Amino acid sequence: MFDSISNFIGSGTGVNSRQLIADLLAASREPKEAILRSREQANSLRISALASASSSLDTFATALSDLLDGRAFAGSLVSSNPALATVGFIDDARPQGLPATLEITQLASSRRLASGVVADSNVSLGAGTMTISSGSGNFNVTLVNGADSLSDLAEAINQSESGVAASIITDDTGARLVLEGQEGAGNIFTVSGDFADYNYPPGGAGMTLVSEAVDALIKIDGVDLRFGSNTIENAIQGVSINLNAAAPGTAITISGDQPTKTISALVGEFVDAYNQLRTALNAATAPGGAGDSAGPLSGDNGVREMMRALSQIGATALADNGPYRALSDIGIKTNRDGTLSIDKDRLDDVLAANPEAVSNMLDPLKADSNNPGIAGLLQSIRDRLQGDDGALEASQNRYEEIKANLLEAREKLDQDSAQYETQLRRTFANMDRQLAILQATQSYLTQQIAVWNGDNN
Repeated sequence: MFDSISNFIGSGTGVNSRQLIADLLAASREPKEAILRSREQANSLRISALASASSSLDTFATALSDLLDGRAFAGSLVSSNPALATVGFIDDARPQGLPATLEITQLASSRRLASGVVADSNVSLGAGTMTISSGSGNFNVTLVNGADSLSDLAEAINQSESGVAASIITDDTGARLVLEGQEGAGNIFTVSGDFADYNYPPGGAGMTLVSEAVDALIKIDGVDLRFGSNTIENAIQGVSINLNAAAPGTAITISGDQPTKTISALVGEFVDAYNQLRTALNAATAPGGAGDSAGPLSGDNGVREMMRALSQIGATALADNGPYRALSDIGIKTNRDGTLSIDKDRLDDVLAANPEAVSNMLDPLKADSNNPGIAGLLQSIRDRLQGDDGALEASQNRYEEIKANLLEAREKLDQDSAQYETQLRRTFANMDRQLAILQATQSYLTQQIAVWNGDNN
């Protein structure tokens, strides 16, 4: 039906109905289209600007957290001879007393026993009980008929939780049971019970001592120390030492190299990054006026709350004790436009007076709600704003709702325009029909008049 009407419009009447319909449609739609397009563009700019602001805050907080881990100003621990000893940090502790000298006189070792040779690991030992005794207690290992091979005994020992590990070593002569305890003189163990060939100390037949359990013997700055393990913690406060080989008389220096960031450099970089973020937020929220356009987030509650939270960074407590508790205490000022600036003289003074206190405030060894440090504070601001009930999340949801409403409005405009076009086509189709009838009548009358005039002549 619609096609037939469309085909009829303007056909033979001399009136350009198609152009008239297009002009009327444009006159009806364009003002509404312009308003809708303007609103869509503005909302799209808001969504983009809000996403950029939220992403910048997230990037800033994450980068600061990655940099500050409680030891940002400690550098790395270094051993002058890693073949003899390697070093590392201990969680929740800062190294102290460096550099220090280490000498390894003796490594800690474990008691190791080996049995005599049997044909293979499947040889039957018969039913019975073995008792492993150590400082941790007595542990019984029982074999029953049908599950009484050397392999069964090794497996049962490993499941006994005695602290003794069992293995079977096989060569061309046969199989041997090897038992190994834990490092340190305090971890000596004995074996007794029904399997005489596997007892120690042997009562005649029995296992052979391969190595004895002894403690590690070291010197730290000339002081003799004894440890039951080759992994030593806090012999130097805050330092974990792994002993790899004994070398009596060889001095190993344990020290810290230069930190990747100095406190002053970190403060400067933090202020620069913060000011970049704040300047961008100021531009995005500019109110406009006097010929200047308003920022896309002008009047946005979420970003306003973000700026309010950030503006309090300078005065917010980063530590609950110590001589310096906030950025303002070490010379970081908040300017009228919300950016930060550094009083270099004040910063130099506090760093000269007590650099450790400044470090503890900015980068606490163990951050908590009372001692968040600068990274923890920024994380808490980020999490509060971006959380499900946060101001940034609320703004994002509002703009997404506006976007959905505008999409519905566009669909409604398309529907109304389509209906209006149908109405116009029908109206102009009827008009064209009437014009065609009138033109036909006029032509007929003209012909008749001409005939009449001819007949009269």
